[in-house]
Amino acid sequence: MNSLPLENSNNNASKKSNPFRVMLVDDSAVIRGLLSRWLSADPAIEIVASAGNGQAALNSLERTDPEIVVLDIEMPIMDGLTALPKIVAARPNIQVLMSSTLTSKNAEISLQAMELGAADYVPKPTTNREVISSQSFQTEIVEKIKHLAAAKRKQLGLTPLGREASGSAAGAKIIEQNNNVLRLPNTVKASMVPPKIIGIGSSTGGPQALLKFICGIKDNLTLPVVITQHMPATFTKILAGHLSKASGLVCVEGENDMPLVGGQVYIAPGDYHMTVVNKDGRHYLQLNEDPPENFCRPAVDPMFRSLSKEFGPAVLGVILTGMGHDGLAGSRIVVEGGGTIVAQDEKTSVVWGMPGAVSEAGICNAVLPLDEIASKVQRLVKGIR
Repeated sequence: MNSLPLENSNNNASKKSNPFRVMLVDDSAVIRGLLSRWLSADPAIEIVASAGNGQAALNSLERTDPEIVVLDIEMPIMDGLTALPKIVAARPNIQVLMSSTLTSKNAEISLQAMELGAADYVPKPTTNREVISSQSFQTEIVEKIKHLAAAKRKQLGLTPLGREASGSAAGAKIIEQNNNVLRLPNTVKASMVPPKIIGIGSSTGGPQALLKFICGIKDNLTLPVVITQHMPATFTKILAGHLSKASGLVCVEGENDMPLVGGQVYIAPGDYHMTVVNKDGRHYLQLNEDPPENFCRPAVDPMFRSLSKEFGPAVLGVILTGMGHDGLAGSRIVVEGGGTIVAQDEKTSVVWGMPGAVSEAGICNAVLPLDEIASKVQRLVKGIR
């Protein structure tokens, strides 16, 4: 059975078995050479272009036809932030992965870049020596390229790397429509207990999704909102500032023993798991440096476990776009405790890993486009099911 065709799938059949086509844009020839060796060693990746500045990248776009661009920020002639909207305008389906050293200035620029159309970012070690020795940087950039490129090919109706599309998702209903197959997720009933807290998990593409969601629920928000977004420490503080400025809500990076206040938003700081505990009848944030879960710290699972322990059926969890399956185990615990989970749908996710995992597990009350999640959450808060 064939799944529903997606747009722009015509004339693309010849690309189905091709490696992901990558352009590297960095003013350091050393970095470009190093990235080229790392990425070319993976059979799923092909380096089709290498440029030393944004203008050179633009000049070679049509000739090299990349699917994904790894774009540095600080470059001569044309920097990454200037080049980004021009690249996206020239190639609307291209995925741009920002790469920059981990400074407050570059973290701020990286978040601006995602608002301008970048799909994600990867923090680059400060020196060439650190780049060469950083296994985590190598692993992260390879995995993000493959996930972003694969997700975009799927959106364009292509089967990444020639692999046949998987069968129906676990926990999915299949219905016939116009001789094609439309997969609908199984859903479960929402909790009958009014929520007392909203917990959100997100990763790749998360900053943009969080901005839209938080702005969508800002009116009449009376519950505390806790967020685990996979990000380094420098980024989480700046993300909190962006959300606060855009929404008008109090959005802060979480601190140890910080009391939860209704109508305020708390973001787990980079490199710390964030949980919620009860002390003398009041709820507080607790941070810890326990081992990473699902290769992540902060991770969604420990946060969701703590929410279920403290609030039981009064937990409303939201899983937004992101790689991997962090949040799946925690969401199961939330639902087993009587709580409710809502997930972002595949079409509007940058990468449908985290929301896809909970959707396929059949534990969501709803799987919705990003634009509809805020209104759904508001209805659930009001007791409309």
